[in-house]
Amino acid sequence: MPDNIFPLDSAKSFEDQEKLGHNRWHPEIPPVATVKPGDTFRVDCREWFDGAIVNDDSAEDILNAPLLTVHKLSGPFAVEGAQPGDLLIVDILDVGPIPQEDSGPLAGQGWGYTGIFSRNNGGGFLTDQFPDAYKAIWDFNGQIATSRHVPEVRFEGLIHPGLMGTAPSAELLAKWNKREGDLIATDPNRVPPLALPPEAEHAVLGGLDRGEWQRVGSEAARTAPPRENGGNQDIKNLSKGTRVFYPVFVDGANLSMGDLHFSQGDGEITFCGAIEMGGFMDLHVDLIKGGMETYGVKENAIFMPGRVDPRFSEWIAFSGTSVTLDGEQRYLDSHLSYQRACLHAIDYLVKFGYSPEQAYLLLGAAPIEGRLSGVVDIPNSCSTVYIPTAIFDFDVRPSASGPHQVDPGIGAPKAANA
Repeated sequence: MPDNIFPLDSAKSFEDQEKLGHNRWHPEIPPVATVKPGDTFRVDCREWFDGAIVNDDSAEDILNAPLLTVHKLSGPFAVEGAQPGDLLIVDILDVGPIPQEDSGPLAGQGWGYTGIFSRNNGGGFLTDQFPDAYKAIWDFNGQIATSRHVPEVRFEGLIHPGLMGTAPSAELLAKWNKREGDLIATDPNRVPPLALPPEAEHAVLGGLDRGEWQRVGSEAARTAPPRENGGNQDIKNLSKGTRVFYPVFVDGANLSMGDLHFSQGDGEITFCGAIEMGGFMDLHVDLIKGGMETYGVKENAIFMPGRVDPRFSEWIAFSGTSVTLDGEQRYLDSHLSYQRACLHAIDYLVKFGYSPEQAYLLLGAAPIEGRLSGVVDIPNSCSTVYIPTAIFDFDVRPSASGPHQVDPGIGAPKAANA
C-alpha cells in the first residue's frame, strides 16, 4: 500500500484531524504535504458533509444539509517543481470506500446516500417538479449497491472522485468572483441562487494562519461548481485507471480532491445525486513542463478514462426536446431537452410502481448515460438518457403483458421544503 500522506480518523470530525484540509479555493491556502514527480501516495477523503447525513429513514438531514460547509477536501498537495503553465499528470491508481470499515456512522463505512435537495436549500436539476427533500440509503456488498428505499434494483458502482483540481492563481480567482458576482446581480433573490458567492464564516482554510482566515475566506471561491482548474466536475468516468492532465496556475500546482462517489448517473441530476461516501484514493503524479502551451490547454483538464466501467449490453433510452412542459418552444436548449428526457424516464418508471421520487433518485445514483443527441436541428435540441436494463430485478422493457409492479416498500424518506 502506498504511504498515506493525508490520513483521516473516522472517530474525529474533519476539522479535528491531525492534518487539516479545506473547503474553499484560494491560492494562499498552504499545502499540507509536498510530493515529487513520479511519486505514488494514498489520500483519505471525507464524505462532503462530514457525517451530517446519517443512515436512517428520515430526510430531515437532507432538508437541513449544511451547504455552506462543503466540500471537505483533502489537500492541497504541492508537487515539487510544478510551475504555472505546466500540465500536472494525475493517475488514479485506485479509489474506494473507507478501507476495513464495513459499518459505522460515516458514509463510506459500508453504505452511502443519494439526496434530492429542497428548493430552498440547493435545489436540483428538476427542482420545479421536486421541490421537497428526499433521501435514499444504499448498502454496499462488494461492488454492488442496493437500497431499502429504491427496491428491486442492484448495480455495480463506478467509484470516482466528484471533485479534484488544482489551486487557482490570484488572477484566476478574481475572474471567477467577478463573473459569478455579475451573474448573481442579474437576479440576486433567485431561489435556488444563480451562483454561490464567497462566504467567510464557514470557510476552512487548512494550515493558513488563523489571523488571515477572515480576509482569505471573504475572497475564496466556493467549491460547488466546476471551473478552469477542474473542481467539482462530477464526471463519473474519472474512475480507477484514469489519467488526468490538470493545468497548473500556481507554483506547486496545489492539488486537492474529495467528494467520492460509489456510483453516479450522468449529470448527478438531484445535485446530491450520486451515491455519496468517504474513502481513499491512491494517486501517482508527474509533470509535463510547459504542457499547457504545448498542448493548447489554456483552461480545464483533459483526461483519459479508466477501463473499469460496468459492462452493460442492453439499455432502454428516453429522449427529450427543447419544449417546456407548458408547450413553449425554446431554441436549441440542451439543458431543457435533458430535463425532458429525464422526466420521460421518470414517467415510465412510475408505471412499474415506483414513486416519482424513487425514480428520480435512481437516475441520480445508477450509472445511466446522458447524451446530447442533436444540437443543430433548429429549433429543437435533442437529449437522451440511457438506463441499463440489467440493473433491475425484473424485465423493464415494454411488452404486451404490461409493466411488472414493484413493491415500493417504505419509499424514499421525505422532508417538506421549508
